[in-house]
Amino acid sequence: MKKKIFAGIIFGALISATLTLGLVCLLLGINSTNALDLGRFFVALRFIESNYVQDVARRDLIDGAISGMVNSLGDPHSIYLAPQLYSQLRAETSGAFGGIGVYMGFKNGGVQVMSVIPDGPGQRAGLLAGDEILAVDGQPVEEISPGEVALKIRGQIGTSVELLIHREGFDDTTYNLTRENIHVQTVAGKMIDGRIGYIKISNFSENTGDEFKTTLAELERAGMKGLILDMRQNPGGVINGCIEIARQLVPAGTIASVIKRDGSKEVYTSDLPAARFPIVVLIDRNSASASELLSGALQDTKAAVVVGETSYGKGSVQTLIPMAHDDGLKLTIAKYYTPSGRCIDGVGIEPDIEITSPAIPHPMYDLNLDEQNDPQLAKAEELLQHQVDAGKVLFTEKFWQSDEFNGQ
Repeated sequence: MKKKIFAGIIFGALISATLTLGLVCLLLGINSTNALDLGRFFVALRFIESNYVQDVARRDLIDGAISGMVNSLGDPHSIYLAPQLYSQLRAETSGAFGGIGVYMGFKNGGVQVMSVIPDGPGQRAGLLAGDEILAVDGQPVEEISPGEVALKIRGQIGTSVELLIHREGFDDTTYNLTRENIHVQTVAGKMIDGRIGYIKISNFSENTGDEFKTTLAELERAGMKGLILDMRQNPGGVINGCIEIARQLVPAGTIASVIKRDGSKEVYTSDLPAARFPIVVLIDRNSASASELLSGALQDTKAAVVVGETSYGKGSVQTLIPMAHDDGLKLTIAKYYTPSGRCIDGVGIEPDIEITSPAIPHPMYDLNLDEQNDPQLAKAEELLQHQVDAGKVLFTEKFWQSDEFNGQ
């Protein structure tokens, strides 16, 4: 008797799923080749709805199915965003959000602190760039998608979050941090020795292009003849801010290309007549995404010399798709290419002159520069001083062919 009942349940689920599948295929124009796989989904959906030990909302099942599809891509930058996570991500890209004041990167299945915002909860607690996050509120990061780890760390202002941190050479340590309203200034600058300007870009938000334009104009009024552009620990961000800055520095031509799976291409260009002053760019292993894009454009066009370490290698493009219930989908849809056609995803930008980062990373917005303990900065100043003394805007062909350029 029980077997007959169970068989009836299965048969009913199959009939219901078949009818639903037929209607969906008709509406979407799906051919018979794909119909079987779609049928498996609907059989599972209807069987769970009808027979799971307790009631379950269809929306929860659909949300879980979408999340599972995205996770199956194996892409740490693609993620299904439930309503709370979707709202948090939108707040982050606007430049103000509730969190602990750190930027994170995802590589080789891990989650790493890439930079720490000054005077934020993370810095006050002692977090450093390079720290690896092992767990959030007791949940190991490998149990959830990397993108969701970062969003789980953000939340309501005044609430707490617990992080288990691994730091090379130290025992794993638990940090308890209280979330705050994080206001992000992304650009800061000063003059060095009356001739060389220094600008630090911490990340790229919607306001970064305007902040950079203002800071650059102030330095030019102060008599700047050469520029150090420091993008160490810069995890990237909104591409529009990067392009706005590139158009102020990169000579006329291609800045970057975005190429989708179907081969369609979007090209960002500059119409700047010519370079106005020599530039040295500083990058390190935590420079990622938009900071790599800007570094690559300046490097390929020989508008700057890049000094430091090979960058992180995040050269993919994500789009944020709003969905029907205040949720969303963040999905990788394309890859970035530099003006010479290089794809930096998984590779990074190799510096023209390789110099290892100082043991203690240079803090964001700390304009008390210390060349003696910062060999990358010292090299940048040396290169620019030679250029300014020679009255040169661009580094000459002799420099690019020299032993110094080749790291010898």
